[in-house]
Amino acid sequence: MSVEETLEGANRLFLKKKFRDAIPLYDKVLTINPKDVAALNNKGYSLSKLKDYENAIRCYDEALRIIPNDKTLLTNKISSMRKMKRYGEAMDYCNLILKTAPNDAITLYHKERILFSSGNYSDSISCCSMILESHPENGEVLFDRSASLAMLESIEDSLDSLSKAVRASQQFKLKAKNHKAFAKLSNDPRFLKIVSG
Repeated sequence: MSVEETLEGANRLFLKKKFRDAIPLYDKVLTINPKDVAALNNKGYSLSKLKDYENAIRCYDEALRIIPNDKTLLTNKISSMRKMKRYGEAMDYCNLILKTAPNDAITLYHKERILFSSGNYSDSISCCSMILESHPENGEVLFDRSASLAMLESIEDSLDSLSKAVRASQQFKLKAKNHKAFAKLSNDPRFLKIVSG
């Protein structure tokens, strides 16, 4: 089997979310061509889906040595770092991307999540607002904005955003019931009305 066929087979498994099965095929490709950026990126992504964030980052770093500052690679690295709670480093990479692409929704999404996790709710809300300018129905971002507003005890604005998030997807009802940001609202009539059903 040629390198191209092996890579195609790995990518088919990858697209079917068979990450564990795809990794050995990416390894075969990388044994022959250690600078295959697609194989490095997809192996890294597969590892991250298996929660092996450290090795995922190693793959992204190797690929970034070949194509420095590649946005896709940096974004995937940010995601793994965020899940490892390496917020400072992840934020540095977010800011690197945002210097050249200040409205990049995916990077802003990671940044707002990092800011929330770091307790910087006001800046998290600002990132959410930037994303919502171009994606006003994004339920995840509406929910995150609502959670940050709740943490700042801006209850009415929080519930307005939560209501919009629930209209985008019913999944946010359960998520809100179990989220720490809304713990103080567990008896609030408007909150209960939004999350009921």
